[in-house]
Amino acid sequence: MSDSFVRERARDDFNRARNLEGFSKIFKILKPEKRYLLSFDEVKDLLKPKNETYKGMRSVPLSKIVGSEGRYLDFNNSYLPRHSHTRSRWENVDQAHLKDIILPPVKLYEIGGVYFVRDGNHRVSVAKLQGVLDIDAEVIELSSEIHIDPKMTTADLRKQVIQYEKDRVFNETELCEIISRDNLNFTETGLYRIILKHIEVHKYFLNENHEEEIPFVEAGKSWYQNLYLPIVELIIQEGLTSRFPGRTPSDLYIWIINHWDGLKKQYGQAVNIQFATTDYANTFGKGFFKRVSDCFLKIVRVFRELFKS
Repeated sequence: MSDSFVRERARDDFNRARNLEGFSKIFKILKPEKRYLLSFDEVKDLLKPKNETYKGMRSVPLSKIVGSEGRYLDFNNSYLPRHSHTRSRWENVDQAHLKDIILPPVKLYEIGGVYFVRDGNHRVSVAKLQGVLDIDAEVIELSSEIHIDPKMTTADLRKQVIQYEKDRVFNETELCEIISRDNLNFTETGLYRIILKHIEVHKYFLNENHEEEIPFVEAGKSWYQNLYLPIVELIIQEGLTSRFPGRTPSDLYIWIINHWDGLKKQYGQAVNIQFATTDYANTFGKGFFKRVSDCFLKIVRVFRELFKS
């Protein structure tokens, strides 16, 4: 093939890739998050791997490459280019592919059974468009007890991590003897361990007035009846979850307790939980018109993204 023919073919390939990316916007207009690559840094922050292992060279299925360390905004989840400014680099890689020029292996991180690109995003994008199934890669593996499905969004992964944390805390502690699993639900990671700390603090104060140490379960039941349950009932009575869309009473319990502690440090121990709850809702909650405005802006962002080049 002549150089001019290869350049023209690469230009056509990039145009085809951009057209396909445009179609994906239309098909997933109501769920735009399903179009995005995963951010390696966000996933790493969620999974918190304890160690890294150099695995060397291997052939990796392109279907298991789900994200990028630094270029996750430049490609969609099918690794199609999202912006025209990537044309030059993309076409150069495609020309090399069309000429059967062997390029260096890509560099990947493996975590949870899927892969993230350290170096070689354009090579992955071209290979996927050209129907290649596997790619040679230099791999570093990060340990994780959580498996990632290639179709997961960041929100899906966060839910899985939260479920993993919930299962682990309930299975490894006596928390199940204190509160039903169904009555403790969070939308952020790390909060189940914080509940254990709340019980330990409550246990500490109870033990101040007892010669013999109160068992964890007994202290936990006291915490549940005298602290957690009254605050959650107050949250429900005041309808506060409507002011914090997508959040649970358990979430609000944690945040109100922290807010209450801050108010007592600022104004003294006389501040009661009713005041702290109302103040938290007024300070951080969304009123009706704010919720309507946010909904409208979300729709505007969806359509703006749809027609953005």
